[in-house]
Amino acid sequence: MSADSQLHIGVIGAGNIGNVHINEFKKLPDTKITGITDVFLPSAEARAKEHGIPNVYANYEQLLQDSSIDAVIVAVPNQFHADIAIHALKAGKHVLLEKPMGIHAAAAKAIVQAHKETGKTLMISHQMRWESINQQLKEQIDKGALGHIYNVKTGWLRRKGIPGWGTWFTQMSKSGGGPLIDIGVHMLDLSLHLMGNPKPVSVFGTTYAEFGPKRRGIGTWGTPDWNGTYDVEDLATALIKMDNGSTLTLDVSWAAHTDMLDNQPYIYLMGTEGGASLRGGKGKLFTEVFDRTADVELTQPANDAGPRVRMSRHFVDCIREGKEPLTSGLSGLTNNLVLEAIYESSRTGNVVTLDWN
Repeated sequence: MSADSQLHIGVIGAGNIGNVHINEFKKLPDTKITGITDVFLPSAEARAKEHGIPNVYANYEQLLQDSSIDAVIVAVPNQFHADIAIHALKAGKHVLLEKPMGIHAAAAKAIVQAHKETGKTLMISHQMRWESINQQLKEQIDKGALGHIYNVKTGWLRRKGIPGWGTWFTQMSKSGGGPLIDIGVHMLDLSLHLMGNPKPVSVFGTTYAEFGPKRRGIGTWGTPDWNGTYDVEDLATALIKMDNGSTLTLDVSWAAHTDMLDNQPYIYLMGTEGGASLRGGKGKLFTEVFDRTADVELTQPANDAGPRVRMSRHFVDCIREGKEPLTSGLSGLTNNLVLEAIYESSRTGNVVTLDWN
């Protein structure tokens, strides 16, 4: 920790999501963004000027060599997550790693191993766990309001949202997949969290690419590269079975001819004592009282600080207190194992048993 008691943070990746992290950590008085780097150095220089970051490094290796930096935010394309996170952990830095944890399960396992060897804090960036409504629901679940959650339906079906056509977003070798690994990982992670983290054991799923190859369904995130390629899915559907017998249905798309649930993310949880729904930032609890149905709405508190501030605060607290983050390396690995199994199931047409070895 620095002499001024502030946590000094370096940012690896000066793109849109890196900028989001910078803005959130600037709200925490006991942290300071002191360095930044990007493979395209002018981007790092521009971010440094925008936010008053004192140090710009030619590459991430130089940033990691700076002993004054306590922790790093890794906000780069998926293919680089493992190499950079492992190097950072071995350099003695705490790591906040963007989702998905790895481009595939092998990469995630390598990151977990480095975490075990170094003992540094490793946290995966899943901001949806930190939404106020979602936290309220989790609190009620932990009190037993839903009983045993045996069936969950979740998803996020965007109608027209393919990001950065032709860039790394739409290239399997660089991203690891399309909407399944991009936004599906959020819904999978939050659902497993609300379910109490049962162990996924088998998966049956299918992926489709009906829009991207035709250059349709283009969204507003990222700048298209029409000289690039598109070899990922634009819709995925899967059934995931847990070791306790519960099931999770997952449906996600970047592009589809649908207005299902107004293209908002959703989760429906069905338990033995009650149920719940999350949809577009709103939540409800469902139960039976005196043989009649009863609903309770969950409300957003006034002047809410926001999920990313809470997530950033948690990362800092875990470092200072030496505790395991809520979105730990194990949670990231679990997500990667499930996602990889869905892609494998789609490829083979078979049910896939997860490999936890």
